[in-house]
Amino acid sequence: MTGMNLHLVLAVVAAYLIGSLSFAVITSRLMGLADPRTYGSGNPGATNVLRSGSKAAALITLLFDALKGYLPVLAVYLWGQPLGLGVDAAVAVGLAAFVGHLWPVFFKFQGGKGVATAAGVLFALNPLLGVATLASFALIVAFSRFVSLASMVAAAFAPFYQALIWGLGPIVWGTAAMGALLVWRHRANIERLLAGTESKLGAKKNG
Repeated sequence: MTGMNLHLVLAVVAAYLIGSLSFAVITSRLMGLADPRTYGSGNPGATNVLRSGSKAAALITLLFDALKGYLPVLAVYLWGQPLGLGVDAAVAVGLAAFVGHLWPVFFKFQGGKGVATAAGVLFALNPLLGVATLASFALIVAFSRFVSLASMVAAAFAPFYQALIWGLGPIVWGTAAMGALLVWRHRANIERLLAGTESKLGAKKNG
């Protein structure tokens, strides 16, 4: 294995381990709240933590879930070039952090849906792409109040924004892979949306 390949493998493994930190569960435990996997949608993410009634816990979860996608990619951009790590490596590291959130090794591979972590990856890979995707998300949430719907639509649009504005390349394929996984992780939400039973933003947990 060449030095560059070794550095890439180490970076990908480190990003996966960072992504595996489920801050919804960690924050809830530290703040004395119920495990987010036991109420609402059962998803360990910021939106479900908000259903606990603690906006602070939800905000902390959102911030750290985004940072665990943002920081590994930023690290590759800042320090990877002397090691032979470029945009391809940054995309791979971002995907690894995202996959870590979906299937965290520290939490029996039972993770969240990856919305905040994907957003962090996008902002690190291309800040303007992150802004465009976030704007799409905010617009759909404002009109529908469905975070799940907004997440899926924004994730689906991201690779098209990248391709149309900045051209084809590794970021397009990386965002397309993340978008496909994110939509797949929302398949239960899709069923509830079609059935008219999906919870809207601001709904608290049952009971």
